[in-house]
Amino acid sequence: MSAPPKKKTVVETGDGGLGLGIATFIANGEDLGPIIRHSFESGKPEALMHNLRSIVKKKEVEIEELCRLHYEDFIVAVDELRGVLVDAEELKGMLSDENSHLQEAATALLLKLDDLLELYSVKKNVGETIATLKICVEVISLCMTCNNYIAEAKFHPALKTLDLIHKGYLQSIPLKLLKKVVARQIPLIKLHIEKKVCSEFNDWLVHIRRMAKQIGQVSISQASLARQKDEEMRARQREAEGHSHAGPDEHLYSLNLENTDEESALDFDLTPVYRAHHMHTCLGIEEKFRDYYYKNRLMQLNLDMQISTSQPFLESHQPFLAQVAGFFVVEERVLRTADGLLSESQVETTWETAIAKITTILEEQFARMRTASHFLLIKDYVTLLGAAVSKYGYQIKQLIEVLEKSRDKYHQLLLLECRKQMDDILTNDSYEQMVIKKKYEYNMNVTAFHLEYDDAVPDFPYVAPFSSSVPEVCRIVRSFVEDSVSYLSYGGLMNIYDVVKMYLDRVLIEVLNDSFLNMIYARSLAMSQMMQLAGNISVLEQACDMYLLHAAHLCGIPKRVAERSHAGLTARAVLKASQNAVYNALINLANFKVDEFMVLLENVNWITEEAPDDANDYMNEVLIYLETLVSTAQEILPLEALYKVVSGAMSHISDSIMTTLLNDGVKRFTVNAVLGLDIDLKLLEAFADEKFDSTGLSDMGKETTFRDCLVEIRQLVNLLLSSQPENFMNPVIRQRNYGSLDYKKVAIVCDKYKDSADSLFGSLSNRNVKQNARKKSMDVLKRRLKDFS
Repeated sequence: MSAPPKKKTVVETGDGGLGLGIATFIANGEDLGPIIRHSFESGKPEALMHNLRSIVKKKEVEIEELCRLHYEDFIVAVDELRGVLVDAEELKGMLSDENSHLQEAATALLLKLDDLLELYSVKKNVGETIATLKICVEVISLCMTCNNYIAEAKFHPALKTLDLIHKGYLQSIPLKLLKKVVARQIPLIKLHIEKKVCSEFNDWLVHIRRMAKQIGQVSISQASLARQKDEEMRARQREAEGHSHAGPDEHLYSLNLENTDEESALDFDLTPVYRAHHMHTCLGIEEKFRDYYYKNRLMQLNLDMQISTSQPFLESHQPFLAQVAGFFVVEERVLRTADGLLSESQVETTWETAIAKITTILEEQFARMRTASHFLLIKDYVTLLGAAVSKYGYQIKQLIEVLEKSRDKYHQLLLLECRKQMDDILTNDSYEQMVIKKKYEYNMNVTAFHLEYDDAVPDFPYVAPFSSSVPEVCRIVRSFVEDSVSYLSYGGLMNIYDVVKMYLDRVLIEVLNDSFLNMIYARSLAMSQMMQLAGNISVLEQACDMYLLHAAHLCGIPKRVAERSHAGLTARAVLKASQNAVYNALINLANFKVDEFMVLLENVNWITEEAPDDANDYMNEVLIYLETLVSTAQEILPLEALYKVVSGAMSHISDSIMTTLLNDGVKRFTVNAVLGLDIDLKLLEAFADEKFDSTGLSDMGKETTFRDCLVEIRQLVNLLLSSQPENFMNPVIRQRNYGSLDYKKVAIVCDKYKDSADSLFGSLSNRNVKQNARKKSMDVLKRRLKDFS
């Protein structure tokens, strides 16, 4: 009960609040460090020490009070503790004894325990060793398996095994040496595999380059067969269209069910490529192999694009183009089946490079070409190349363009060859009507070119209206059309008929017609030959329709469509004009020959005193020649041509007589000479009338007859023999009887005209004789003509 006052006394003896605070911290078990540090830092440790001492004293007082209150209990506890100590000593002795006995008994067991622990240690070591050996055995086994795979060239399972070793065992191999060896060998083995597959791939590169030409040839052959089948189908279609009026023919159309497995035909092995690509993919270096493949194939292509300089391009173009075709057939297969080894852009770039090089080579070679047949052979193979690669998706527009650019060059060569052939044929032709003795000759030279006039086969021997050059020319023209169609076919043009027609016009105009004109103007042909030439041109002009139909047939245009077309060949009109040139040449030849006879006019006695009983010699020669001329022309020339030639000859005879009378060679002439001319003209007129009727010209309704061609000289003779020549000045009579006469010519001729010869005795006997009426009339005419002029 007295404790609180004492406690209060202790606290109060301290230094105020600091002592209370320290006491509170101590009572609460808190750390006094901050208070002590603060006291020393503030420089007042004495107050702290004083308070701590006060607290110590206070605690001592409290301990004393506590001991005093619990003294008896403490004494009892000490007694009990002493009793416990005695018991503890006894227990300790017992434990010591027991321990001694236990140690004595456990000594043998401890020895056995040590042995057991050692055995456990051995067991652990053996287990660890077995586990280590098991791992090593597995790794070594996998290594052996990998070696076997590599020895058997089974690189994919070998890589799988290496991957298993690397990922599943390498980090867990307990033996460092083995782990080091395996870790070092894995990349070496992978490098070995890479080299092996690259070696196989390189062998494949060599092999596939050798095979490319064969692959390309097979592909091009397939394109050729496809083209042939297409042409056969078109021929059957044209035949069906030609027979459409007879109803459908079940044999004209058929479904072709042949096996056209091109993949089986183009059999080449890409296994090394697939394998190398897959191995590099497994090795994680796919991009490296893709680049390696692309660069090596590009180098091969560059080598393939080098044409041989040791042989002509005509001989080397097929192997060259087949090699290129084979290369891109292989590339397409690789693109399609090699799982990303090639990209479409790479193949397109390679093809564009190759096609640019090919077009350059073709342009250079075409520029050097001098033979159309060689040109066509190369063009055909180029189009087959295009057909072969286009079915694999390659664009061939540049190929078609280079062929289109060379179209004119090819046709120019073709025209030159045709010109040479036609010149040789026309030069060596005898220009005599062709005699055909056998039916096969008739079919070959007449029927084949539709030159017959009717469908009936004539009796043999058959004399054709043309010479041997006509069927030869037809063969050349037909061959030209076929070669032109061959070049233009399978190109970029959809409708080649118009182009073929254009070149057909050119060969007929620039070659055939020019050759005819050269023959005409060379003047190396006789009259009969020139007539036959005119007949040949007429036949060939009619054959233009056959040429057009043949071109239309080759271009796939039905005959009925071609026949309905109103656009014919310009060459037909040109050949027509050449016929006129031949007719003019014939007229000139006839006139030249007539001039040879008309020279005999110089031998006529123009002042004869006696009236002649017969025609002059020149007229007899002229009539014989005209008879020959008409008979020959009647066999060869059409009536129109015959009319022109004979009319020209008649007109020339009239002009020649008129010219002779006008020339200074005839100073004067008498009435007897005029009577001789009258006899000549009557014979000539009779001949003209007879031939005009016998040749059938009278049935053609010609306004001008052969006799009409002699009208000028006839009117002059009639005027000179007229009893009243002065009537010439009468407009009505002149228009009716002398309309063809010219005033000046009449004046010149009349000035030379005398009624009789001016001989010595004749003059004396007639000097004082009254002039007769005719003379007076003639004198009047002369004066009036002089006045008129």
